[in-house]
Amino acid sequence: MKPSDIQALIEAGLPACSAQVRSDDDVHYEAVIVSPAFAGKRPLQRHQMVYEILGARMGDEIHALSIRALTPEEQARRLHD
Repeated sequence: MKPSDIQALIEAGLPACSAQVRSDDDVHYEAVIVSPAFAGKRPLQRHQMVYEILGARMGDEIHALSIRALTPEEQARRLHD
């Protein structure tokens, strides 16, 4: 599965979301996902939201996915640090 396909799925599944997905082998992926939907959620809850969107692809087409899930405010602080 191409990173752009995963990016499109995530962005379609989360409101006002921006996702960047990369992979060196199209099996192991890294994603930075920014969405206001993550506000008030713990990291585990954020990851579960992403896993729910990707569904059965997790563990099949997507062998491993490293997720950094941020709110827009967290992303802005990250960029200014």
